[in-house]
Amino acid sequence: MPKKLIKRFIPSHEHIKRQKALSVFGSLLHNPNLWCLNRRSASGAFAVGLFMTFVPLPSQMIMAAGLAIAFGVNLPLSVTLVWISNPITMPIMFYLAYKVGAWLLNTPRHEFYFELSWSYLAEQMSILGPPFLLGCLVCGLLFALFGYFSIQWLWRYSVVRSWNKRRIRRLSLKIPADKLKKVLPGSRKPAENDAKPD
Repeated sequence: MPKKLIKRFIPSHEHIKRQKALSVFGSLLHNPNLWCLNRRSASGAFAVGLFMTFVPLPSQMIMAAGLAIAFGVNLPLSVTLVWISNPITMPIMFYLAYKVGAWLLNTPRHEFYFELSWSYLAEQMSILGPPFLLGCLVCGLLFALFGYFSIQWLWRYSVVRSWNKRRIRRLSLKIPADKLKKVLPGSRKPAENDAKPD
């Protein structure tokens, strides 16, 4: 189930390889591990993609592709997940990152005002920069770990569920229906006053 669902949302190999921004990686894109989709590559791609969403730089996709190549995880999924941070979600994500960093550094709260000048921007970056960057790092790591272990668990759960369904189907082919009810867990035991078949 996770594999089919993920394949529905990630772009094709050809589409990714046509991206001019990724041409800097050259022949590294021919590694077959970057295009396969299994539990290891999908969970690793989630970790890479979710970490990169909290990197406050404009070249997130290229960096996500570089990390996917370095760790040998699914490249299309890593690059696609970066789009979680977009102009709509970015203010919320980066505000959360700043609050986390300010809480960790115990930064005192100060009045906010806006002034369009280089000196104002430099002053604000010296005040807001350290908690913001620390918060981005911490949130990126936490979301990466959450994504990694969630996909690992979901993939395993899906495989076990699929095996159980297959086992039940095989049992139903080998055992008559009346005996199958006794074998399957949760089946109701027939009461003594139940009508017996003729």
